[in-house]
Amino acid sequence: MSDSPVVLRDLLMGATRTLRRRWHDLLQPWELSPHEHRALRVIGESDAPIRLGVVAKALRIAPRSATEVVDRLESRGLTERLADPADRRAVCVQLTDHGRTVLGELDAARDTDAAEVFSRLDASERADLSRLLRKLVDDPPH
Repeated sequence: MSDSPVVLRDLLMGATRTLRRRWHDLLQPWELSPHEHRALRVIGESDAPIRLGVVAKALRIAPRSATEVVDRLESRGLTERLADPADRRAVCVQLTDHGRTVLGELDAARDTDAAEVFSRLDASERADLSRLLRKLVDDPPH
């Protein structure tokens, strides 16, 4: 089997597609998209309500698109809008109790799925993969 850069690229992209496909399938019981999950995560990581513009920037989407995502989440009872106390023209968003519960369920499901995928590798192989991937990621996690 060749280990050329082209083959390595295609294998890495294939592995990424596998993870994304599994995650998309895993989200089906909650009727959420991966994009909506990312928005929940961004909103849920804040200790205080955050402005929609912050959500848009974190998701690297237009503010109008962030509004649409939050509209969908709000219609499901996962988020709620609040007036920004510092600027009455601005709108903030936070998770509802139900949103926090769903985010916890999603995190647990995603962690379980990752454990299943990576159980194909033994501990030494996982350590090697981690070391190698960190060399390729521009901004690796700590």
